[in-house]
Amino acid sequence: MTKAAEEDQQQPPTLAADVATPPRGAPVSVFPGESGPPPASPTGRLPRVESLTGLRWWAAFFVFCHHMTNLAPLPIFRFLKYGTSGVTFFFVLSGFVLTWSAQPGTKIRTFYRRRFARIVPLYLFTLLLAFFVFYRVDPPAGMSWIKPISVTVLVLSVFLLHGWSNNPDILYGGNPAGWTLSVEAFFYAYFPFVWRATRTLKTAGGLILCVAVIGLGGAYRLALFHYKDVVPVLPQPVLHSVAFLFGIGLAIALRSGWKPRIPVWFAFGVTIGGLLLLWYSGSHPAKVPFAITMGLCQKEILTLLYGFLILAVASRDMRGGRSLLRSRPLVALGQWSYAFYLIHATILYAIKEYHGVAGPIGWSNLTWYAGVLIISIFASWLLYKFVERPMERKLRGPR
Repeated sequence: MTKAAEEDQQQPPTLAADVATPPRGAPVSVFPGESGPPPASPTGRLPRVESLTGLRWWAAFFVFCHHMTNLAPLPIFRFLKYGTSGVTFFFVLSGFVLTWSAQPGTKIRTFYRRRFARIVPLYLFTLLLAFFVFYRVDPPAGMSWIKPISVTVLVLSVFLLHGWSNNPDILYGGNPAGWTLSVEAFFYAYFPFVWRATRTLKTAGGLILCVAVIGLGGAYRLALFHYKDVVPVLPQPVLHSVAFLFGIGLAIALRSGWKPRIPVWFAFGVTIGGLLLLWYSGSHPAKVPFAITMGLCQKEILTLLYGFLILAVASRDMRGGRSLLRSRPLVALGQWSYAFYLIHATILYAIKEYHGVAGPIGWSNLTWYAGVLIISIFASWLLYKFVERPMERKLRGPR
């Protein structure tokens, strides 16, 4: 799952530190209600939207809650299954952040090198750790998550190609969370060309791009359902491009000076309400109009929900509004969220192998959530401090 591939808002791919960069926790815009494009630094770079770093943590935590249902199910375990949607949030966020921080003078090879430095070293390290949890020469009976060693699957995982297969044994091969990195690698491959094609667009163009990709994505889902013998099943990197391109469109609109005044509390309410509606319509389709259509177009609906939340948070930061998401604890957790995403399932299933399922469904399982969460956060801090950041600094090269 997830991340993973979230972007490091503390140091975005093309954002160099300079005197105009606000300190951690500071508002990213000087004057509330200012009009026109957001103020840039003397080097032409746009200000950080640091609340998105804190928001990243909550998306990673939602994914964690989904995976924990396999070890310690809560009474709301059916709703927590929607934690998988955290990856859609990351895909929208990735398109937004890359576009927000993109600079016209950045060479394509420089962009690729920085993306490699950002995601690959930690991914390979956690892939090695995951191998000892998810693979055996002779897998034990009754533990379906442990698979026989497959050189083909592992090689595809190393080169981030496993996401192109819809075979679960391949798609979730290696580190099961790593399939999203395969998707992100595809996004990174074509982003420089999309950026060059869209960088002259203004607010209207960005919003049209958002509407177009949502429409195309929904039309494909419905066509696949009604004409399954004719319409091919697309691989995951192509399917999830809807969310990535949607994020690009949002960033284009905001870069052009659009600052919609959407209360963040309202955006959170809409997002949570939308998730509850999707869950309820899936559980009681006869009671909700268009429930089947909503289920078929679930990814596009999630893209809209998470895009709306990102838009509200980013526009508030641009206006200089206060934000708990910029607090030091949440910014730190957001910085560790990539490592957290890649390691938490490995820790969880290692515990499950030696202990088994925590027990029957019940709220008492919250103690397991707390324990595994603390272990996973500590592990993610270690990975961030001693693997992710040192390797990224070493491989990024000159800014």
